[in-house]
Amino acid sequence: MSKGFLGMTDLLQNLVTHQAERRSAATALIFQQEKMSYGQLEESSNQLARILKAARCKKGDRVCLLIPKSPEAVVGILGILKADCIYVPLDPNSPLPRLAKMVEACEPRCILTVGTVAHLIDDLMQSQGLTASIPTIGCMDTEGITAKNFKTEFSQIDFQNYPGMPLEYQHTPQDAAYILFTSGSTGIPKGVVITHSNVIHFVGWANTYFGMCSSDINSGHSPFHFDLSTYDIFGTLAAGAQLHLVPPELNLLPNKLADFIRASELTQWFSVPSILSYMANLDVVQFNDFPALKRVIWCGEPFATPALMYWMKRLPRVAFTNLYGPTEATVASSYYTVPTCPEDERVSVPIGTACQGEQLLVLNEDLQPVSPGEIGNLYISGVGLSPGYWRDPGKTQSVFCSDPNGTDPHDRIYTTGDLARIDDDGLVYFQGRADDQIKSRGYRIELGEIVTALNTITHIQESAVVAINTNGFEGLTICCAYVPSPGVAVTPTTIRKEISKILPNYMLPSRWMAFQRLPKNSNCKIDYTNLKKQFLTR
Repeated sequence: MSKGFLGMTDLLQNLVTHQAERRSAATALIFQQEKMSYGQLEESSNQLARILKAARCKKGDRVCLLIPKSPEAVVGILGILKADCIYVPLDPNSPLPRLAKMVEACEPRCILTVGTVAHLIDDLMQSQGLTASIPTIGCMDTEGITAKNFKTEFSQIDFQNYPGMPLEYQHTPQDAAYILFTSGSTGIPKGVVITHSNVIHFVGWANTYFGMCSSDINSGHSPFHFDLSTYDIFGTLAAGAQLHLVPPELNLLPNKLADFIRASELTQWFSVPSILSYMANLDVVQFNDFPALKRVIWCGEPFATPALMYWMKRLPRVAFTNLYGPTEATVASSYYTVPTCPEDERVSVPIGTACQGEQLLVLNEDLQPVSPGEIGNLYISGVGLSPGYWRDPGKTQSVFCSDPNGTDPHDRIYTTGDLARIDDDGLVYFQGRADDQIKSRGYRIELGEIVTALNTITHIQESAVVAINTNGFEGLTICCAYVPSPGVAVTPTTIRKEISKILPNYMLPSRWMAFQRLPKNSNCKIDYTNLKKQFLTR
């Protein structure tokens, strides 16, 4: 699509409407054997919006999306936005207590689901006592849902009773489009609010920079509760391209992922780097493979240089771009396209320069710029910054503050918690975390949340969690050190089983070590440096 139209578009749902008006029969989505055209996507999402309005949803209401990755989920997202509501994607694989905290926090008017995961809502109502928190259940299946603790107010079969024409919207560009929940150190997930304007600005920059057009075929690898999916969906819609949703089960089958890229004739792949490292580790990419592929984009965590070299040597005509940015800054705030394949595995790939409308600031403790080459704290300012955390002004004020070097009193900067340096070439390099937050497999994880979960186990006296860098394909590994209660047999298997009831799989430690007493420093605090050394040398 033209850059001019995107500049005039102020609401995300208008992207699909524009394509449907121009190219109704063009394919928008493909998932396994299912296809949806732009016309079908437009009509179905309009019908859902009218159903939601009939179900008493109004401007600003939250609608949770508890649906596995599918075309129905994309219809759900667009229909929620067209109803002037805010979509809140939930991970069906999250433990019930975690899901319950998110539902309680956002107070949804409605939850959209499908039959395959409807039991989760049943369990939420029964075991977590959320009956009053979920006034309406909508089903995206035609056959509806049979459940013990709730009944659906509508199902997909009701769509035929509502017209599919475009609606008028009350939303403004500054209104929230979605809320994404991220890890919180207290054990309570934080809801990051992102506006229509935030996403439109990023999509406008990214589609222009990557030259995306209607002939592109894009991967939809990330789950919809992860912010990379924002660009998968709305970048594709803005360009009038095709989005091929990657079946989640292929993540365990790297050879099948490679087959998927070939068979789908993808022109763009966008994911966290860990999946690229996994494919490299098992050597599933051939030389000059994927003839249609034009660009590989990654975001969410550092990409190990050995794995990057593997890909670049096998695909010399493909462009490789590193994006950097937290959820609070809308997908990404900086970019760096690697000009040539690195010759040394020890070379660090920079996070580059700021995207249009964004600024990366490397500041000292007095919030003043550091000298080139000096490590400082990384801050972000610009058009991508979230308004803050859902109903948490204290947390918002602690990380979003006034820019002391800005010319406008309303200018804000976001404290990323990352360390960085700016070299003489003007490029920014990531230097690790300033706190105990990490990124693993693209997910942002507060190590403190894992410790909070460990503290619920009665047979553990003391515990600590560290992340170590394997300096290879695997990236960061979460390690747990623990002291069992005297006379009690506690194994990593039993601990993992217990905390898996509270934490999602990606937050579970993969390495364990039992101690009689955790190592302490002179201040009687846990010696995390010592712990990391022990895990590295074990």
